[in-house]
Amino acid sequence: MSKLVLVTGGTGFVGRQVLRVLLERGARVRLVLREGGAVPVDAVALDGVVRTADLFAETAQWWARACEGVDTVVHAAWYAEPGKYLQSPQNTDCLIGTLRLAEGAAKASVRRLVGVGSCAEYDLSAGNLSVDTPLRPTSLYAACKAAAFLALSELRKAQKVEFAWCRLFYLYGEGEDGRRLVPYLRERLAAGEVAGLTSGTQVRDFLDVRDAGRMIAEVALGGESGPVNICSGVPMTVRELAERIADEYGRRDLLRFGSRPDNQFDPPRVVGVRGPAKDR
Repeated sequence: MSKLVLVTGGTGFVGRQVLRVLLERGARVRLVLREGGAVPVDAVALDGVVRTADLFAETAQWWARACEGVDTVVHAAWYAEPGKYLQSPQNTDCLIGTLRLAEGAAKASVRRLVGVGSCAEYDLSAGNLSVDTPLRPTSLYAACKAAAFLALSELRKAQKVEFAWCRLFYLYGEGEDGRRLVPYLRERLAAGEVAGLTSGTQVRDFLDVRDAGRMIAEVALGGESGPVNICSGVPMTVRELAERIADEYGRRDLLRFGSRPDNQFDPPRVVGVRGPAKDR
């Protein structure tokens, strides 16, 4: 019988893709869901659903019970409302709740813990970001993610728990919030309306969320430990991405580059580098 995996955030933009791949790979999955929330897959496919009013408010003892019999935890839940999440005080709640989850998982003798972080934890001025790039978060969101990574890294040493931290780069695709770039472009172009953009010269590492879900699931089911970049490794300008999408509609003429000011604090290049840390 396959080992049991507990998943948080399984209804979210990234988590639902992780859940899909885990089930496709034959994993037994126990899902943590908010009370009243709809199960995102056929409930028969799951090995139980644990309900909670707020998973970030639960105690370590609650998590120990939820993790009973669990081999691996994939923790994809975190507050991420576009336009609000970067400086929201809810990030500290997520950090504290994540540490309680880890404590409870250790009490339940969970073998492996996989968390989901962000490329924003890094010193983005480096441009090309490997897992050896120093951390230098510049938002509360990134700082709390980095703090979770550092704390859980120490926990794995003390509790002998395998730990991997999957840092996401620039994801797009199925289930994406309509306020983000790609859905905005598709909505405007499909309606034959002009899409206002910045200069588009920013270089980014774009990745389909389905590929990100597969990568995270593979980390969960594999043996990779420590920080892991979930990225394409392929540099692409925002302009190139916008033009590719516009070409699907045959409407590059609707793209208005430079009609919105560039963010002066926006780094010119953020591209991931795959591979393990040098000291591992």
